[in-house]
Amino acid sequence: MSKKDTEKILVESLLSLSEKEGISIGKPQNIQKLTGDASTRAYYRVQAQEGSFVVCLDNPLLNDQDRNEFVEVQKVLLQEKIRVPFIKHSLLSKGYILEEDLGDQTLLNRLSLIESKEEEFELYQNAIDEMIKMHRIDSSKYQNQTFSQISFDTQKLNQEIELSLEYFLEGFLKASLTESEESYVRQRFFDLCQKLSFEKKVFTHRDYHSRNIMIKNEEMIIIDFQDCRQGLPQYDLVSLLDDCYYQLDQENVEKLKRYYFDHFKLVEEYQQSYSRFEYLYDLMKIQRVFKALGTFSYIYDLRSDERYLKYIGFAFEKLRSTFLRYPEFNKLRAILSTAYYDA
Repeated sequence: MSKKDTEKILVESLLSLSEKEGISIGKPQNIQKLTGDASTRAYYRVQAQEGSFVVCLDNPLLNDQDRNEFVEVQKVLLQEKIRVPFIKHSLLSKGYILEEDLGDQTLLNRLSLIESKEEEFELYQNAIDEMIKMHRIDSSKYQNQTFSQISFDTQKLNQEIELSLEYFLEGFLKASLTESEESYVRQRFFDLCQKLSFEKKVFTHRDYHSRNIMIKNEEMIIIDFQDCRQGLPQYDLVSLLDDCYYQLDQENVEKLKRYYFDHFKLVEEYQQSYSRFEYLYDLMKIQRVFKALGTFSYIYDLRSDERYLKYIGFAFEKLRSTFLRYPEFNKLRAILSTAYYDA
């Protein structure tokens, strides 16, 4: 029996358990495995008599103390009036979640159809409105939730940098830095992470970009939120506006940054001026984009998955151009640029 047939039988058996719980599905007519994301989760679209559904197979929970963060956070976001996928049924001991089918149109897909930068701005403005809802979540109301207990502190931010040093710089580029160069790169990135970690934090999605926003019936629906934690507001904003998958019109980037700043009222509660906000935005962009380079390289190294390699060049040029704005990063930029262009 093929792997495909085995997976189909597993999904059908789980769907039958949902039926026993009163979930109206009907006889499955077609089960199609969907292209996964960068995680180990597997997704299947089920066309059945009662409609279309998506089955997610995640790691099973082995005991009562284990938690499925997707299910936990989904409940919180629904309570906070943020549109996320509806869960029809779940059996977490089997790693099984039955969700509504959101279709195939991501924000990135929709952007391929726009006819003006004004239309682009409107789409991103709507995405920022949803982001602001998340950033306004009072995490003190959810002290038992994991996201209220963990944050992008110096250790976590620097952990992401270390992944990029290993998989992008050493692994993908095969860079040979001198001992002093390697020490300098690590120290400069550590200092940057430490500076970012001192700022006041909000609820952050952690991976808020154009592939993780679905559009169904003209409604934006947020997915892939299970790794949320406390972080700098700019963490999500950089993820969206300086997405390594899509080059947003630069005038729109500046207008959208200002839109976020004005509507989240950062002056009153968080950062004292727009110039300070922009500086922290750029520091966060350096960290986020360098982290993305590590992620793309890691996926390729681990799974021989070449889908993300096409974004590496764009991401590195984005990183280099941000470094150029600040003389304090001249030496770091020179070391990384030499490693990249000499590879």
